[in-house]
Amino acid sequence: MEGQHHLDQRSRRVRLFIALEILIVLGVGFGRSAISAMLSIIEKLTRGVPLADQTTTMNSSMTPSRPWLDLGYQLYFFLTPTALVLLVLYLLYLGYGQARSLIGFNLHQPWKDLGWGVAICAGIGIPGLGFYFLSRWIGINTEVAPANLDAHWWTIPILICSALVAGVSEEVVMVGYLFTRLKTLGWAPAAIIFFSATIRGSYHLYQGFGGFLGNLVMGAVFGLIYLKTKRVMPLVIAHTLMDIFAFVGYALLAPFVGDLFL
Repeated sequence: MEGQHHLDQRSRRVRLFIALEILIVLGVGFGRSAISAMLSIIEKLTRGVPLADQTTTMNSSMTPSRPWLDLGYQLYFFLTPTALVLLVLYLLYLGYGQARSLIGFNLHQPWKDLGWGVAICAGIGIPGLGFYFLSRWIGINTEVAPANLDAHWWTIPILICSALVAGVSEEVVMVGYLFTRLKTLGWAPAAIIFFSATIRGSYHLYQGFGGFLGNLVMGAVFGLIYLKTKRVMPLVIAHTLMDIFAFVGYALLAPFVGDLFL
């Protein structure tokens, strides 16, 4: 009985440490971003200007008159999400003796992952674009300008890298890491999906309520796919492709069809 008591006590301590670890990871990553996005939407709602008449800018130039310094800033912005990915992979390795293979973040099934990724991109990206225009029309979302870098030789490569960093960091952390850790804590799959999708939606609130709802649904679908495939690579590919189309497509087309985005 005493041995069992010590085992139960140790199990409770492990669970506590995992829960604290999750809170810390979210605190330095997407949980922190969710709080920032909530404050942002409060600020937008209290401006006295309708949400639909406001603009949310992404991937903006920091020093437009000094392109090399601006490039340095854009590369600097990649450091935190990249470090977060490395951190959670390290934590998974400590906890399970493996990391990338555990969550399917590898190149073991390149063509299958690519096929899944393209299909997911089309299946979510096209309806998602329609929902964005609908949310703008009914007034629950700002205009989102996803690419506002000045035109330089590095603009398109930086936008592609930004899409890749976003795809990798969100899916590795919010799906691969979070699903694995919460499963260890004994959470039910439905609860894990709901928790992850809600956080995903929350850190997109800065765009408006349409951004929240669209990413909430996307997070739930991604969670279901991950439970089926046990791999984050298809999700990384899909997310990256969607962001490339959004960032690069906007940068190339907005000057010619600007009214479409307003």
